[in-house]
Amino acid sequence: MSKALKIGIMGAMAEEIELLHKHVERANSFEKAGITYVSGHLHGHEVIFCKSGVGKVNAAVCTQLLIDAGADCILFTGVAGALDPSLNIGDIVVSTSCQQHDMDCRPLGFSRGEIPFQDVSEWVADAALVDLAVRACEDLFPGRSMKGKVLSGDQFVASRELVRELHEELGGACTEMEGASLAQVCVMNGTPFVVIRSMSDKADGSAHVNFADFTVTASVNSHRIIDEMLRRM
Repeated sequence: MSKALKIGIMGAMAEEIELLHKHVERANSFEKAGITYVSGHLHGHEVIFCKSGVGKVNAAVCTQLLIDAGADCILFTGVAGALDPSLNIGDIVVSTSCQQHDMDCRPLGFSRGEIPFQDVSEWVADAALVDLAVRACEDLFPGRSMKGKVLSGDQFVASRELVRELHEELGGACTEMEGASLAQVCVMNGTPFVVIRSMSDKADGSAHVNFADFTVTASVNSHRIIDEMLRRM
């Protein structure tokens, strides 16, 4: 990754990307489909970033628009609920792959998470971007990150039983609401991607206790990881 790239960066909430506004040089913005996109330069790379909004449809629309705007790869940052019992609040998951956990056509004979009549239902992240993200996380937050599958669904997981099912049946490390749709659109377009998630809760119904406070911390951590990745590219 020695050549200058145009990096697409997405977050689901304003807190997750607002720090970019303070550091990107020569920023310009445009609006499309009701979403504001900001482009500029950071560490010698052209960047374009946006707040996608919550949910798989929002993420899919934003991903396609970033690709149409010339993004060579896409980095997604944000918070998630931990599924792997070894994860604690503040730990980070770097996606090896993404899958929709709420794609459920089991009554028709398909597996949980399998998209009917489609060859691929699990979207593999770019190995070079995964390695870059892992190395950045290890330097910034030693012992606080892991690689794993990110599960996505249009629901806030708050059940211990569902946490166990998603971890044991689908092998998910964490759960959120956007990554799999971003991943699918990226793979369909041949665009490298990686999803980086900070654990805001244990996906067990306790999120109301720590989600709001941790979002601020997660935003700072996400910015540091993205910043370090771009420095290394």
